[in-house]
Amino acid sequence: MADVTNIARKIISNVEQVIIGKRPQIVLSLVSWFCEGHILLEDVPGVAKTMLARALSKSVGCTLKRVQCTPDLLPTDITGVSVFNPKTTEFEFRPGPIFTQILLADEINRATPRTQAALLEAMAEARVTVDGVSRELTPPFVVFATQNPIDQEGTFPLPEAQLDRFLMRFSLGYPTMDEELKMLEILQGVHPVNALQPVVSAADLIACQKLVQEVHVDNKVRRYLMQIVHDTRSHDDLLLGASPRASIALLRTSQAIAAIRGQNFVQPDDVKRVVAPVLTHRLILRPESRLRKVTARSVVEEIVSEVPVPTLTAG
Repeated sequence: MADVTNIARKIISNVEQVIIGKRPQIVLSLVSWFCEGHILLEDVPGVAKTMLARALSKSVGCTLKRVQCTPDLLPTDITGVSVFNPKTTEFEFRPGPIFTQILLADEINRATPRTQAALLEAMAEARVTVDGVSRELTPPFVVFATQNPIDQEGTFPLPEAQLDRFLMRFSLGYPTMDEELKMLEILQGVHPVNALQPVVSAADLIACQKLVQEVHVDNKVRRYLMQIVHDTRSHDDLLLGASPRASIALLRTSQAIAAIRGQNFVQPDDVKRVVAPVLTHRLILRPESRLRKVTARSVVEEIVSEVPVPTLTAG
């Protein structure tokens, strides 16, 4: 796993020239990308959600396209459309912004459900079908979707089925005063993101995606993470627990975080590091639990604290 660790370190160091004090979130972004998963960044405006996607794309030398989601955005504005060419008397396909390696869907909850659904096939199968023709997307394809949890006027909340398609959901949060002072210092001149150069290639990242699948998962660890997922389905505060897709996501992200840390096997602590970003957006709280200010994160933390941690033996 040394190759994965070295590649991850190069990307993290490069991104940290732009994103100050957010290493855990940068690591989670890499974990998701290494798992061929997609990311939902839910946070207030101005905390560098877009900048994180730009910095990652520049660090890996991948193409990035941005879609500003609005209520009048059509599905074809994302996927592309066939246009009639009078010179050839044939329809020609004009690809939309989804034909990229990193798609930044800004304020995804401001798009209508029909437009949101245009992303589903691409997120699940890395391809787009228009007019009956399927077109493959260039790997390593990832969707960075953002949404503002505060301003809900004129928004269309993502349905549970679409939330389940995102491998992880997390927030960047406000920087500390010292971090923000450092940010002001580096932003005094030219924005540092413009000076970023690729430190690894897209091929390197694709190789990491294959390597993380080889990380060993002991039966005890597999049963441990399965117990966590199953306990969400019977918890008194939850109306809907985690799906089998969540079990797969938790397994794969645990492998990726272990590989980034230089391990060739998954430890229970690796599961704990990714369990909240992987599970919280897949859970639905009961209305009475919301009134008691219970959160999905607190439920996950409670479940994790109660599930016995397995002891792994050498060999």
